[in-house]
Amino acid sequence: MFETQVREDVLRVEREGTRWLSTGWNGGPSEGAVAYNVSVPEGWGETDLTSYVAARCERADFERSGPTLLTGVDLEHARRARYGPVEAIATAGVSNPAALPMDPSGEASVPAGRGVHAGTVNVIVGTTRACEVGALANLLAVVAEAKAATLLAKTGVPGTTTDAVIAACDPTGDPVEFTGSATPVGAAARACVREAVAASLDSRYSDGEPPTLTEAEYGIETTERAAVSRIDPERTDRTGEVDSR
Repeated sequence: MFETQVREDVLRVEREGTRWLSTGWNGGPSEGAVAYNVSVPEGWGETDLTSYVAARCERADFERSGPTLLTGVDLEHARRARYGPVEAIATAGVSNPAALPMDPSGEASVPAGRGVHAGTVNVIVGTTRACEVGALANLLAVVAEAKAATLLAKTGVPGTTTDAVIAACDPTGDPVEFTGSATPVGAAARACVREAVAASLDSRYSDGEPPTLTEAEYGIETTERAAVSRIDPERTDRTGEVDSR
């Protein structure tokens, strides 16, 4: 799916005429040749992201603009996985976990705060199929689900405070209307994301295990509980009148 190149701590993925959908900075739908994953230095706190990204790409001699993700993970830990019509590229670090306990105690186990891209799990997934608008959006959801499942198995948390995903497709490929987990594209995406994220984590923490929730420098733990209520369906009586009691 993609040609890749890394220069000056910027990863460029390239394929002419690609349709992208990004959850990252300045995200949304777009069409073009390139997307980026930019590794930022420790302690990074830039707020003018437009200027920052432009300067980083210029320094790397990457002239074309495209959807861009930012990560605190060194790009030596980037890993790619391919299966069938799908390819995934991931960088994964979990020093700023976002925990979601099912039975919250009311007290957080991690220091409060977002951190500054201290970790981040970024995933770029592309398929050679031409996805309908809804199918590309659903592919993004499938990727996020597979990322969360992989992280839960490997680290005990479903994500970090700064995760982002880009889903992409080839508008000239064979058309697909659906990309759910039971479809060829969805199933391949799940496998690719699992392998790429797991391999990047293994590389990033090759000298030991990822930090546990209590060891993390930054992060969040959702300890609040939301109010739950029932949604009562309307009932139609024999006269055809609606009774919403």
